[in-house]
Amino acid sequence: MTPLSRTLLATAVFLTPLTTAGPAAAGPSRCTSSVPYVSGQGGYASYRVPAAVTTRRGTLLAFAEGRRDGPGDTGDIDIVLRRSTDGGCTWGPLTVVAAGDGDTRGNPAPVVDPRTGTVVLVSCANPGTATEAQIMRGEAPGRRVHVQHSSDDGRRFTPPRDITDQVRLPSWRWYATGPGHALALTRGPHRGRLVVPADHSTAPPADSADTGREARHYGGHALLSDDGGRTWRLGFVDADHDGTVNANESTAAQLPDGRVYFNARDQGGRAPGNRVDAVSEDGGETLLHPYAPQPTLADVPVVQGSTLQLRGPGAPLLFSAPSDPTARRAPAVWRSTDSGVSFTRAATLSGLPAAYSDLVPVDARTVGVLFETGTAGPYETIEFRRLDVGGLR
Repeated sequence: MTPLSRTLLATAVFLTPLTTAGPAAAGPSRCTSSVPYVSGQGGYASYRVPAAVTTRRGTLLAFAEGRRDGPGDTGDIDIVLRRSTDGGCTWGPLTVVAAGDGDTRGNPAPVVDPRTGTVVLVSCANPGTATEAQIMRGEAPGRRVHVQHSSDDGRRFTPPRDITDQVRLPSWRWYATGPGHALALTRGPHRGRLVVPADHSTAPPADSADTGREARHYGGHALLSDDGGRTWRLGFVDADHDGTVNANESTAAQLPDGRVYFNARDQGGRAPGNRVDAVSEDGGETLLHPYAPQPTLADVPVVQGSTLQLRGPGAPLLFSAPSDPTARRAPAVWRSTDSGVSFTRAATLSGLPAAYSDLVPVDARTVGVLFETGTAGPYETIEFRRLDVGGLR
């Protein structure tokens, strides 16, 4: 089947938008949740890795990885998109933004350029037969990095453009942008800069006798663009690969004072807990201190998470992830009133299995959480939940 016919098939299947599981019929302003992605529908065995942004026109864009072979990370994987013009209550047809065509396209990290309103999408790619472990061991080519743009409110995107040579060091092997929304700086001396939090892996040290523990060699970094995503460069690079902290999938938010807060999954590090964070005072160029454990997020298991800084006087910094330290279960939202120094639980969305998530501003009164969940396991659906901002402060 050609890429065009695959796209047309997916579009036809989703021609009737999914609506909320709650009282959506009473009007979009009263809906609480919807389910834009259901595994097994639309030609995909599984949908994973959600990412969301709201455009300048108020359209909500929900990205995901459409996995044809199952929930695993390897195989024929496309980046797909559904659009909502009513705040996430109903969704338009599914479209393919980046087709794998047998290979893997993933780790969507979208952001809206504050200067032009253009939607910029950064993502990664690798051969569909290559596993993360093989790439980390140097047995398969390192991941490639691509950028796409949409100037029509997310209806169409440019073809993926390779920017690997601008943002990946030759010694790096695994590479992951986000996943989840990237960041546009809206104040301070770097206003307008696009910041994509990311992670990478390096080869084990030459004198290491333990080359099998690839996870010991993860590190964080940031991609920066000061021209709306046309050109890119590396910002900070976390080069401490001693296994104490292994900064992995990352998220970022701009704090009220203009600093950039980074929060990352700690993948197999020896430090306590599973979340680490750091702060940049120069728009992601450098870190004020290396990634360090975040003890007030001790309930979070090893999983991706999302951050979002609410606007307004005294508005909190939010964080979303599962809240059972022993399993991917019980999706929740935390709040921080001290710019990420500490977090407290603000809301628990359910007691069900759950995994990756992304926070997105819907309007002045509403925040959305796009998250993986299900009844028997966390990868059955991707749900969109609307939360009142007042209840999160």
